[in-house]
Amino acid sequence: MMFKLTQVSTATRYALCLLALPTSVAANEIHPVTSMERIIVTGSRLAERIDEVPSSVTLIDQQALAQDMLISTELQNLLAFRVPGLAPSTGTSSNSGQNLRGRAALVLIDGVPQSTPLRNGQLDISSIDAGVIERIEVIKGSTSIYGNGASGGIINYITKHASEDKARVNVGVSSKFSAVKLQDSAGYRVDTSIDGTLDDFSYVFSAITEKTGVERDAEGDIIGLVYGLSETESNNFFTKLGYQFDDDKSIKLTYNYYEAQQDADLIDVIGSVNSGVKTYAIKNTTGIANQGVPQGPRGNHNVMLKYVDQDIFPHTQLTLDGYAQKIENMFFYSTALANLSEGYAGGQSLIKSEKQGMRINFVTQLDWDNIESTFIYGLDALEDISSQPLEDGRIWVPEMDMQNLAFYLQTKFVIADDWILKAGIRQDSVDLTVDDYQTLKLCRTESTCSVPFDVTGGDLAYDSTTYNVGLRYNLSDAFSPFMSFSQGADISDLGRLLRTATVNDINLIRTEASIVDNYELGFSGYMGELRYEFAAYRSESELGTSNSFDATTGVYLPVRAPQKIWGYEAQLDYDLTEDISTGLSYSWIEGKDTEADVYLDGSTISAPKLTSYVNWQANDAFNVGIHYIYVGDRNRFEKINDQYVGAQGPIEHYNVVNVSSSYQLNQWQFSLGIENLLNEDYFSARSQAYTYGGYNTKSLGTTINLGVKARF
Repeated sequence: MMFKLTQVSTATRYALCLLALPTSVAANEIHPVTSMERIIVTGSRLAERIDEVPSSVTLIDQQALAQDMLISTELQNLLAFRVPGLAPSTGTSSNSGQNLRGRAALVLIDGVPQSTPLRNGQLDISSIDAGVIERIEVIKGSTSIYGNGASGGIINYITKHASEDKARVNVGVSSKFSAVKLQDSAGYRVDTSIDGTLDDFSYVFSAITEKTGVERDAEGDIIGLVYGLSETESNNFFTKLGYQFDDDKSIKLTYNYYEAQQDADLIDVIGSVNSGVKTYAIKNTTGIANQGVPQGPRGNHNVMLKYVDQDIFPHTQLTLDGYAQKIENMFFYSTALANLSEGYAGGQSLIKSEKQGMRINFVTQLDWDNIESTFIYGLDALEDISSQPLEDGRIWVPEMDMQNLAFYLQTKFVIADDWILKAGIRQDSVDLTVDDYQTLKLCRTESTCSVPFDVTGGDLAYDSTTYNVGLRYNLSDAFSPFMSFSQGADISDLGRLLRTATVNDINLIRTEASIVDNYELGFSGYMGELRYEFAAYRSESELGTSNSFDATTGVYLPVRAPQKIWGYEAQLDYDLTEDISTGLSYSWIEGKDTEADVYLDGSTISAPKLTSYVNWQANDAFNVGIHYIYVGDRNRFEKINDQYVGAQGPIEHYNVVNVSSSYQLNQWQFSLGIENLLNEDYFSARSQAYTYGGYNTKSLGTTINLGVKARF
């Protein structure tokens, strides 16, 4: 067989150029097959066309982001609407229960991990301001391409690039307030940025600050404080500097800082899922200061230095990057962390995580006859130090020091332009050290307490080899079937296992890593103005992590048992005319603990979700969009002693309609967004499923977002 070596292909170079286009390029200015929304970089660490990916992915481009942000800047809300397979938004700062295909997603910013899988606080979706993001890529199904924590897939926030022209200045001001009851609800947002290119030097500077007023539900009451967003102030400072040495070599430095803290003079009136009474907040008129400190991210620091050489060897591209991340996520004050015998009426925990890593990635291309082949291979090195202390000095989860070294090889073969075969392997070696520690004595009442244990620490080692293989056949534009098998290695929230230890040696705790097997079968295509995709999937793991309520101690203990999760997704998009586009998506998922043959609860499995939209571009200046979200019923569990427990509350359906509109006048844009247009009075799916105290808060009533932006 004759073969030849080639330079990195024209298609690949074109894809990389597309990713560097200024964000002002509209989606309809490029042919659909080669436009930015048809290029993905996350799935295999290489820019490639989406019709060469043998699995289901969701891409959210700048145009969709900008339109959705007219309604809400909360990434949870945006992703819940745009991503089939992602559970409904919780309406809070926490994405607990908002899983991707029933499993945790690994959140990245430009490929840098934001999630804290060693102690998953589930605050990672809101780890950056949406105004800094250029596009979002969501890879669904377990994968190990970026290492630990991606048992459900990957959500990668790709930050804005510099304009290729002279300096471009953007300024935006907006205010969000309740239309149900205006009192104290008005907030403000200021978004400023400047970017451009000077010869071979490019730059982006952005500063965003937002302060919310009190958030009110459909009855005008203030929404409760557990992971609440009322009176939260957030700040995001972003810098990206780049230098192009020549046509092949470039370097880029990126820094992002994000904080979002709630400092509200409010107190909760606690309700219950079982009583049917909602939790809501009122002004604190007791004269006694609220306990604890402001909740939310105290400061999320991300820095990355990336060097790219398109032709490091005659036929090979090199990407070398180093990164560091530091985060402190403060949780709300909780009486569940009480120990009255030692003088603690409650407590407030925070997750601290510091990561530093280096990645070396090579891409080599070889073509022979009618086969185009790509080999992606390299090395990942990561250190992750995470812990969960309490603000008062007690240690809930001891410091965990993880060293992870991985080697990987990913291949892709394009055969006769129509068949795409991908296969890969990743070898992870993980060493983790935990010092001796004592579990906390926690009391729900004076007589209902957990039993503290002195636990001998030590070293834990994990070695895992994971595989993936996928096949897509581009039979025609109208029909392109695909199927895939992929594995993910996951150290499932080790910190949660350590803090509830009931044995005296770390080696006796079931800390084994879980291998998740993911199977997917689907097809996609487009016929004229109609585009569609359907995917069915199943994932299996021998060691999932769920909860079991211990009535003796009042503590929810983790259960490590085999799990099976299955479901399907469908999505349609149709351009009715040149000015009107519409679409819908539907997601359904179910799962079981296969050892006990019981359904998985609402912390893992979401209710069915239907979304649809209509967008009307009336003329060059005026645009109107309508979003509709329907969340269905799920009722799989019986009461225990006449009470629902854990995350087993029944979910009743609800409907939400949102509206966005904008008018462009020269360089000025005026916008109006309305969240929950019909003032639907509802609890989110998580608020219905979670029976824990203070979680059953209602969602936003009708909320107005008025804004003006200018570009110079």
